[in-house]
Amino acid sequence: MTSDFGRTAERRAQIAGALKFDGAPRIMGIVNATDDSFFEGSRTSGTAAVERGLAMWDAGATWVDVGGESTRPGADPVGIETEKQRVLPVIKGLRAARPDGLISIDTRHADVARAALEAGADMVNDVSGLRTPAMVDLVLSTGCAVCIMHMQGEPGSMQANPTYDDVVGEVGGMLESVKQNLVQRGHPAELICVDPGIGFGKTQDHNIALLRSGRELLSSEGSVLWGVSRKSVVGHLTGQSNPADRLAGTLGLAAVAHRMHIDLVRVHDVRDHADVFAALNLDSA
Repeated sequence: MTSDFGRTAERRAQIAGALKFDGAPRIMGIVNATDDSFFEGSRTSGTAAVERGLAMWDAGATWVDVGGESTRPGADPVGIETEKQRVLPVIKGLRAARPDGLISIDTRHADVARAALEAGADMVNDVSGLRTPAMVDLVLSTGCAVCIMHMQGEPGSMQANPTYDDVVGEVGGMLESVKQNLVQRGHPAELICVDPGIGFGKTQDHNIALLRSGRELLSSEGSVLWGVSRKSVVGHLTGQSNPADRLAGTLGLAAVAHRMHIDLVRVHDVRDHADVFAALNLDSA
């Protein structure tokens, strides 16, 4: 089974709509087909990973994001074949069970991304921000949806000494530059979202500045994704050192995302976020 890469008009419209704020942020559920992701409760594999993804859709997720390589601070890279072995069966299982479901592949590697798209994924979620020409070429040649994330350095060393003169300007400028390069080369702007990369080569002050910038991070119109679920930024704000104790703080930032009209939130706890957004939409109830 292969994906249409968003080439049909109907599928392209569905994907584009799923990247936009619609009364509340769209929810992207995290499926970590790994054994070393920073939040132990998110680690899964095989059939259990497929079941988790299906449960996330049922709980209110628009997207299910499948990853096979941990990019937590200090993480070691895994081999391309290992990453494929982890994610491809999950993507195929999700696509077979839910033909119309929206799936993204969380990877830095073009070979993995291509195989994932062929297996049924609709979007490439690249934490390295399309650094490699091969990933740029893949996105352009397939016309797939893409999330461009900012990361300073590499996962193994990114938190050693992150430094910026103007974190909002530099991160926003990089994301805008990559986005405009794709658009100028023919990629539909409505199939692009950007992620400031909270916790990826940033101090707590950097993270807070980026979150406060909200949609102003971009100088042009476009979709913005926040990935803050259970991260250290939540721990710093709440005093909770264990990711397992950071759900309440994560939901607090989800409420901020709602107020700031952030388009997507990438989360571990889909049902809780769906409930928060439902309550915040009191006026339309």
